[in-house]
Amino acid sequence: MEAAIEESARPTHETGARKWLITITVITCAIMELIDTSIVNVATRDIAGNLGATVEETAWVITAYAISNIIIIPLTGFLGDLFGRKLYFTASVVLFTFASFMCGFSGSIWVLVAWRFVQGIGGGALLATAQTVLVETFPPEELDKANGIFGAGIVMGPTLGPVLGGYLTDNYSWSWIFYVNVPIGIAAAILSWKFIKGEKKKLEGKVDYWGILALIVGIGSLQLLLEEGERKDWFASNFIILVLILGIAGIFLFIVRELKAKNPVVDIRVLKNRNVWVGSALRFAFGIAIYCSVFLYPIFVQSFLGWNATRTGLLILPGAFLTGMLMGVNGALLKKGISPKILLIIGFTAVIAYEYITYRLATPAAGEWDFLWPQLIRGLGFGFIFVPAASLTLAGLKGKDIGQASGLSNMLQLLGGSVGIAVVNTYVTRRIASHRIDLMSNLSLYNTAAKERMYQLTHQLIANGKSPGQAKVMAMGIMDGTLSRQSALISYSEGFMVIGLICAVILPLVFLAKIKKGEAAVVQGAH
Repeated sequence: MEAAIEESARPTHETGARKWLITITVITCAIMELIDTSIVNVATRDIAGNLGATVEETAWVITAYAISNIIIIPLTGFLGDLFGRKLYFTASVVLFTFASFMCGFSGSIWVLVAWRFVQGIGGGALLATAQTVLVETFPPEELDKANGIFGAGIVMGPTLGPVLGGYLTDNYSWSWIFYVNVPIGIAAAILSWKFIKGEKKKLEGKVDYWGILALIVGIGSLQLLLEEGERKDWFASNFIILVLILGIAGIFLFIVRELKAKNPVVDIRVLKNRNVWVGSALRFAFGIAIYCSVFLYPIFVQSFLGWNATRTGLLILPGAFLTGMLMGVNGALLKKGISPKILLIIGFTAVIAYEYITYRLATPAAGEWDFLWPQLIRGLGFGFIFVPAASLTLAGLKGKDIGQASGLSNMLQLLGGSVGIAVVNTYVTRRIASHRIDLMSNLSLYNTAAKERMYQLTHQLIANGKSPGQAKVMAMGIMDGTLSRQSALISYSEGFMVIGLICAVILPLVFLAKIKKGEAAVVQGAH
């Protein structure tokens, strides 16, 4: 009896070198997974040209990974119990690494798409399980430090993706954006098998297969809708309408099933906890901000300012490093009793300020300095969001509720990125057409400036050997191209403002959270 009491009283957290080896392993895996959500974006043209695919077919390389990612993340708690976290995490690393190699080795676009889907299944587990492992690795009083370390990886991954992808594609080939995972993955698999704990647990009742199926159909269809909606002109497409119906039906059946099941595959009842759903909503907004900024900024500076991938990435990195440093600062502030509400308000206010400043400065005359200091404000904002949001979400939870809340909040963060990109991309596309119509009046023959510009261009072209007829047609083409470019530039700059408005709408949810001083997640028995 006394031995049993002593055993149960032993701390579940790790100490010494073992603690930091586990930390390095799981953070490396999480960063790899997040890098691969965005690393392909800058290589789509090279992939299409090399594999003889269309742009629309190549887009499925991104879509397949996103769909499998979003499906598997909420299932990680259940699968960790079913197979044991040690086996599940290590197997996920191995699957991700092998699929990465096969992606680089693919000889056709649809083989690549298939392996990207498999890669996403392995990668999704790395993200959600990594946070749970860290929560168990660190003692309760260092929980905010664990969240800070994890948060640094969360921010660095999507930021480094386009930079690393651009460098490898420009200097080697697109295959290397996948091959680079292989040596890191092998080392991570060895370390995770050696150091991570977690035996499989006896499940109560039958496996919730219907819940799993409903989740796959519902969340998978929703992600497909968001990824393909704009490319297929939304509800003008019968395919998108069908996907929407499947998504609504699947999510509805999933919610009903999980609320009734004795052993739900995803215990959404954890959302009854006010802090869990508030924290998850804030993580959703955080996903919108981080993924949309990574989506808009590179397009703007590369399309309108002519920057290459290296120049683009170097300007992002200082803000990302600032975020990483502030993660630890936030952990210390929370430990001293500073309310996460205050830190979240500072963080979201900084992000909103970044979006507004970038909207105002995003002009053809912008240079490095015009984007560098706003990027630092962005980095400061992100540094003050993740740790307080994660702390708020997990505060006061016990046992398996930690894993469930972690999986749901990570899923919602990725979903936020997908929703945000879909909304911003659709907005920008629609506004380009609208601005073009508004600016068209400036090309009128009755506009003095337009007539003068037309005259100058025509005579320059004639001086270069063109006939008067050719020169006039070419001058009109140049002016029309300038009009299209200006319409797109204005629309993309407005996209930053849209992100800021979304964050401003969600920010008041912070005041709904209830925080008890010294409250922390209880990790004993957590999965």
